[in-house]
Amino acid sequence: MTEPIRCSWAGTSDPIYLAYHDEEWGRPLNGDDAVFERVTLEAFQSGLSWLTILRKRDNFRAAFDGFAIPKVAAYSERDVERLLGDAGIVRNRAKIEAAVHNARAALDLPDGLSELVWRFADPGAPVPKTMADVPATTPGSKALAKELKKHGFKFVGPTTAYALMQAIGLVNDHLQDCVARTR
Repeated sequence: MTEPIRCSWAGTSDPIYLAYHDEEWGRPLNGDDAVFERVTLEAFQSGLSWLTILRKRDNFRAAFDGFAIPKVAAYSERDVERLLGDAGIVRNRAKIEAAVHNARAALDLPDGLSELVWRFADPGAPVPKTMADVPATTPGSKALAKELKKHGFKFVGPTTAYALMQAIGLVNDHLQDCVARTR
C-alpha cells in the first residue's frame, strides 16, 4: 500500500505530527480563545521545533487555563513565576510575559481577536506545488503582524503571523497533491 502524499514537513512517522498535519493545520479555526491559543503557541515555537510545542500542547493548555483570555489576562507575577517553574511547558520569561500581555491586549479588541485575525484571510492564495512555493512571509502576514503590534501584541512578527495564518486556515498551504488539501 502506498503512503499518501503529504507536505514534507509533516514527515511520515510521528503520529502527533501526522494527526496535526492531516486534521488541524490549514483548517479554519475561529473563536477568540482558540485563536489566542494559536497566537501564543506560535510565539512559544519561535526558535524551536513545532513538534516540541505539539508534544507539550496539553501541558500548555493546563498551565494557561485553557487559553481563556480573561483568565490569562488576570495573571499576576506569581502566575508568571508558576509558569517559569512548570517543566511541562517552554519556560521562557519573555514568551510567558508576552502571553499575559497579549491576553490583556486581546481583551481590548473591540470585535475580538478572531475577528481581527480573520480580516487577513487569503483564500485565493496560489496553491503550492512544492515546499519551495510556500513563503515564510507574505504581504498579508506583514499587515497582520503590523495590526497586532498596533494593538499592543508582542512576539508577532511577519513570520510568526504567517505561521498562524497557515495553522488556522487563513491560507491553505497544503501542497497541491497533499492528502490533506481537499479534506
